[in-house]
Amino acid sequence: MISSSFPSPAKKLALAVVTEPERAVPAPVGVGEEAMRTLLGTAADAGVSVVATRPIGDTERLLGQAWPFPSPFSVTVRTVALSEGLDRVEARARRSLERMGLPRGDTLLVSRATDLAGAEGRDLWDRLQALKDRGLYRRIGFVTTLEDGPALLARRFQPDVIEMPCNILDQRPVTEGVLSDLAARGIDVHVSSVFARGLLFASREALPAHLAGQGVALSRTRRRLAEARVDPMQAALAYCLGLPPVTAVVASVASAAELRAVLAAAHAPRPDLDWEELALSEPAAISTGSVARISNAA
Repeated sequence: MISSSFPSPAKKLALAVVTEPERAVPAPVGVGEEAMRTLLGTAADAGVSVVATRPIGDTERLLGQAWPFPSPFSVTVRTVALSEGLDRVEARARRSLERMGLPRGDTLLVSRATDLAGAEGRDLWDRLQALKDRGLYRRIGFVTTLEDGPALLARRFQPDVIEMPCNILDQRPVTEGVLSDLAARGIDVHVSSVFARGLLFASREALPAHLAGQGVALSRTRRRLAEARVDPMQAALAYCLGLPPVTAVVASVASAAELRAVLAAAHAPRPDLDWEELALSEPAAISTGSVARISNAA
């Protein structure tokens, strides 16, 4: 079930700043920092209060140089993969705070739920719990997919936060009751991949090989949105922002211009759509294998 309103869409948005070369145009020294300040200033002015980061690229350093003062943002950090070793996971989580110039972070997430399911899963979780106990992070949790069995992992580890993909093409976390079950356990639920990794905006010719069979279904979804005169970005955000169990909707942006487009779509009047009709008949295909992001939306 989807709520018809929310006090302010921006309050439910979490900002994932992207600086990878395929999204952000390389800039001379100093320009990147100024662009980040503009982006964060735009987010702060709009009421966005959560910034989600990953320990890759130069994003953390740029954020550390560009925070507004006083900063209104709570920061969510992801771990490196367990394959790098337990000591590296802990050290990198500390280093993320140092790079961003923060004494503490709000949330630390295991980047892959499969790391928790392995032999060292409990040891990994204990490392995160120790960082929480020392006050370096207020909350801990993990990033998961439906296929990882998030409910089972939640019962085992009792996380504060869980992040997982959910969008109008793959509504299984909603229709199978997973989001509601997690929220009922007192877990803060964050959703990502709200634009289905760019599939909502991709032409049939641009689809990866394993999704070629979904071309007709994707065209049908886009046609229904066009007939309703609803922009795909607007529909995608309206769907996720309207989910009562969800406390944060993670949207990635590479510039202030992209953020303004996201904010405009989020604040647009909520469309009257039959959401279930927009879902793919075989949504699991989206999460099969390694799917490259197809457009600037993530």
